[in-house]
Order: sequence, then C-alpha cells, then structure tokens
Amino acid sequence: MQAALLKENPRPFRKSFLKLYCCIFVGYLCSATNGFDSNTFGGLSAIPQFKTYFGINTNNQGLVAVMYVIGNLAGSLFAGPCADAYGRRAGMALGSVICIFGTILQTTGTSLKYLMAGRVFLGVGAVLVQTAGPTYVVEMSYPKYRAQLTGGYQACFFLGTIVSTWLEFSLNYAHTKLSYPWRVPLAIQGLPSVIVLCTVWLIPESPRWCVGQGREAEAKDILVKYHGDGDPNSIVVNLEMQEMMEVIDLEGSDKRFWDFRCLFNTRAARYRTFLVTCIAWFGELDLPPTSYYFPLMVKTVGITDVTTQLLLNAIQTPVMMIAALCGLNLIHKFGRRKLLMFSSAGMSISVAIITACTANQAGKPAVGGTGIAFLYIFLVVFAFAWTPMQSLYPSEVLTYNSRAKGLAYLGFMNNAVKVMNTYVPPIAITRSGWRFYLLYVIWDAFGVLIIYLFFVETRGWSLEEIEGLFNAKNPVKASLTKKNVIVAHDGTIDHVEDLDGTNA
Repeated sequence: MQAALLKENPRPFRKSFLKLYCCIFVGYLCSATNGFDSNTFGGLSAIPQFKTYFGINTNNQGLVAVMYVIGNLAGSLFAGPCADAYGRRAGMALGSVICIFGTILQTTGTSLKYLMAGRVFLGVGAVLVQTAGPTYVVEMSYPKYRAQLTGGYQACFFLGTIVSTWLEFSLNYAHTKLSYPWRVPLAIQGLPSVIVLCTVWLIPESPRWCVGQGREAEAKDILVKYHGDGDPNSIVVNLEMQEMMEVIDLEGSDKRFWDFRCLFNTRAARYRTFLVTCIAWFGELDLPPTSYYFPLMVKTVGITDVTTQLLLNAIQTPVMMIAALCGLNLIHKFGRRKLLMFSSAGMSISVAIITACTANQAGKPAVGGTGIAFLYIFLVVFAFAWTPMQSLYPSEVLTYNSRAKGLAYLGFMNNAVKVMNTYVPPIAITRSGWRFYLLYVIWDAFGVLIIYLFFVETRGWSLEEIEGLFNAKNPVKASLTKKNVIVAHDGTIDHVEDLDGTNA
C-alpha cells in the first residue's frame, strides 16, 4: 500500500477528496453529539438556579452526571450489532433519533427524574453514534490520510463543547427568574443529532461494509468515486479492493449479532482487545472528567466566583481543540506510540504540580493561579495526543469483522471507567481535597510503561496490513520494522525491502 500511495500521490484537495471530506464530516458530528453533553452538564452544575430547580447538591451531583454514562453502558450492548447488521449509516441514524428523544425529555422536564431519564436516553443514543460514526470514518478514509481523518473525529468532540460552554457563559448574564438560561443549553444538545438524521442518507455506505455483505460492485463504485477520482484503474482503489476481498469474511461474526467471540477467540484477537481496553482506561482515568467538574476543580484551587468558573470552563474547550488539531499534524510524522508516551508523561507531571498547588494554595493566589495554569497545560498535553488517538487507534487495530463490536466494547469500557470517575470525584474532592489527585499521578505514569511495552505502531500500514502484524510472534517489533521503497528512474516502484535488504 505504501508503494501504491507513493506512485499515485494524489493532491489532498482534489475534487473527489472534497466530496469524501463532506461525507466524513457527517460522521464527525457523532462526536460533537457527545461533546455537547459533557460540558453542558459541567457548566450547568455551576449555575445556582439550575441546581435549585432540580434539587442538585454535592451528594447527588455525581449520580445525575453518571445517568448519561449508564445509558452509554446499556446502549453499548447492541451498538455494535446494529452497525454490523444494518450498516454504519443506520447506526448513526438510530442513535440520533434516540438522542433527540432524550433531549426533548430533559429540556421539557419539570423534576429531577425527567432530567435523569433524558440523560439516560442521551447516553444510549450517543453510544450508538459513537460506535457507527468512527467505524464509518476509518473505513471511508483514504489510506494516506487515515491518521488525520480518523483522528479528526475525536477532535470534533470540541465542536459541541465550544458551543455549549460559551452559550452557558453568555446566558449567565441574563439576570432573570425564567428557566431559559439553562433550558436552552439542554435543548441545543439535540442539534448535531438533527443534522446527522437529515444528512446521513445523502452519503454512501462504508465500502468495507458493502464487501462484508457481498456487494463488491457497490463497494468498488464507492472507492472509485471517492478514492480514485473516478478512475476505475486506480492502483490504490484496486489494491484496497484486493485486500478487502482477502481479509473480510463473508461469514464472520459481524453477521451474528450475539457473537462477541471475535474479540477473544484467538491470541491476536485478545491482543487487540487488550489494546482497546488500555485506550479506554488510560484515556478516561487520567484526571477527574473536567467536562463535568471543571468548575468544582477550579473552586478547590481558590476560584469561587460563578462567572469566573464558567469563563474558565468555556476557555478549556477551544484550547483543547487547537491542541488536538495540532496533534493531528504530527501523528503521521512521529507515530502513535511516541505521541502517546509523550502525552502520558506530560499528564503525570502536570497532575503532580496541580496536586502540589492545590495542597498549598490557601492564602496564596499565585500558587492557586499556577495550579490553574497547569490544569490547562494538562488539557493541552492530553488533547494533543489522546484526543485524536481515542478514535483512531482502536479503529486501526481492530479487524473489519470485529471493528463495530470492538468499538462498542470500547464504549462499554470507557463508560465503565466513567461510572467510577464521574460518580466519585465530587465527593472525593470535597472530602479529600488534593490527596485524591495522587491516584492520577501514578496512573498516568504507569501508562507510559504499558504503551512502551505493548502498543503496536500502526503508522505506515494499511488497515488490512495491520491485521497481519498481530499474527507475528512479537507484534510490537514487527510493527516497528522499517521499510525502504525503491523507486526506479522512471518514477515507478521497483520493490519494497526491509532495512536488512529482504524484499517485501
């Protein structure tokens, strides 16, 4: 595939790619759906009128927040089978319908039980779109730009958070006894779902899903139109089709909604599932979820003014989005392993400094300000690598027949961690203060070691080639093998060889 890409070397903004980017952006909106919830509730939890109306306090705040996560857990049980059986587009559409219902329920709710029920439905719908969306994006992406396009999926999480946090900050200046300052942010959560529902039927289905259903001609037409710029003789397109036909099993477990054995039935499958589990645990248990508890965390550092808390909460989202977009430009240059190790090491150091500042900030504004500064540094370092990698890396290491179920499993594991990391922090921070952060210092440092020892490097390999890496005796070593592409005088590919001179 590297040789084929080098020979064709298409421009990133040719006509067919512009159409491809529009299709992929529909998938990106599935990430924005999740972003709207995360920071919406975090900002509203700092507004006294909202908390008073629903009777939210320190004892039940974690429970209300975790309702969304419980919905995620429930939805993850059928998110993968839905995307496998009916297609990636159907998964996005069904999830969007459920999200819209949840939005209506919580926005019009007059008591805490309606708010909590709406959050559960939002969680169910979100995990459906969060499974089908990244699956669609990675399977539609052009091989050369797969890292940037798939990593961009998670970066669009911040499209939702930016709108929600700045909307809450602006509405905080509306001094009124009416409920619209907090009902409008609740209602706006349904916006990306409405857009997805209206546009998902205008985009093509995933070509890999079509091959999996025995619809090879349709898959070839899609690849020719969006990857080959209309040329049926494109080398890349024909190689993609050849690899798909060789790897995708027409009788695979994706055809059996109940069959999750593909995640555990071989040594290679267990290795992949282990890596997906690592992404979930190290990507979620890095710090208390700032999207929910940023106002509470800055309060422990000494910021008590509600308007200032909402402003700091709003600033975090564009800062993280800029960091994530910068990271996208370096993923292909430095590889997945190096960026993840750098990010985890930086996160551990940042949390250690935040912990020290929180412990000593009483009566020392400069120390409290330093703690807030390093909270932002943590968010930048995290977003730089972990934000794009949370969708990119699992999508790459999973095989086609297990990808949707594997991403549903990722959603399940993400939310299993979130249940603990969402419910516990408000109580633990209130009672233990800075000591609670020590857990994250140790955990983030441990992540560096695990990434070095076990993470396979996927840079430079096609999705089908990555499957072969896990059959090697040492997948990490195999993934780090360097290849030389030998180019003839006429510009064609002569051959590809390992650095030891063996022809590949």
